[in-house]
Amino acid sequence: MKRREHIGLDLTPVIDVVFILLIFFIVTSVFKKDELALMLNLPESTAKAIEIDQDQVFIELNEKKVAIRGIEVNFESLEESLKAIKDKKKPIIVKIDKDTKYDRVTKVLDLLQKHNLNNLALVTEEKK
Repeated sequence: MKRREHIGLDLTPVIDVVFILLIFFIVTSVFKKDELALMLNLPESTAKAIEIDQDQVFIELNEKKVAIRGIEVNFESLEESLKAIKDKKKPIIVKIDKDTKYDRVTKVLDLLQKHNLNNLALVTEEKK
């Protein structure tokens, strides 16, 4: 009687391919930083840095768009989101593009004041 040899699959090339794919996706992926929805060119300042927590509300504003918590919205939706904030002492972090017209900035500040959200921080780039 002939003895059958066990024909097995060599897993070494499969593992190599998996590691190469893993490295490829890690290197080419874009990591989200602070859930930014808009590309902003922030003004520079010499003010000291503050600690930012994830439970704070982020508002981003540029010439054409506005976003809250990383989601692009219009001013009506922004007002609804601000109205829904129960804790009025909650920090509001505002990132404003330096080319944004003052008219748009005052709209956001008026909405914050209307809903009594006064714990406000304006974010800038560190001056070099």
